[in-house]
Amino acid sequence: MQAVNQAIRKIPVWAVYLAGALPAPWFLYLALTGGLGVEPITALEHKLGELALQLLILGLAVTPLRQHLGLNLMKFRRAIGVLAFSYVALHLLVWLVLDVQLLGQIWADILKRPYITVGMVGFILLLPLAVTSNNWSVRRLGPRWRKLHKLVYPAVLLGGIHYVMLAKGFQLEPLLYLAAIIGLLLARLPIPGLLTRLRQADST
Repeated sequence: MQAVNQAIRKIPVWAVYLAGALPAPWFLYLALTGGLGVEPITALEHKLGELALQLLILGLAVTPLRQHLGLNLMKFRRAIGVLAFSYVALHLLVWLVLDVQLLGQIWADILKRPYITVGMVGFILLLPLAVTSNNWSVRRLGPRWRKLHKLVYPAVLLGGIHYVMLAKGFQLEPLLYLAAIIGLLLARLPIPGLLTRLRQADST
């Protein structure tokens, strides 16, 4: 793993931003040229949303990968987070501008369709994280910055739930995404310390 980490350290952060940005114009090209099927707008929404969720999961996995496997991706965590939010915003923008279009209908859908409500709450939770993903905010907020960025946990969970609710009928893929999110969140819990405290409580 040391050799892998050494190779990773040689990769510039800008390369991650560039590689992460490439799918957006490619998906748009496919949508314009018929490569996304008979419902290109819906397919474009789903492609952008799925990639956003994948990036959010990858960002969530950075710390467990370092702790349990020794794979150090910390250098790219901010880039992954910024790219994830960008794709969430594009997913939302396609829905707003190309799909629904009518302002009144947008508000009605947010209120009446639970999967949209859940997705919007997740987006709102991500907004302050995107705004403060810079060195100035880290210095300005101090310890509060880490507390604020823990909002990513419920935001990613809501993203997974949004995907499951969006799926029509039983589909395995959204459930696997949600299971991965729950597993990564559980991996962050201080299980050994929790078990010790429970044993101490039982002995008193």
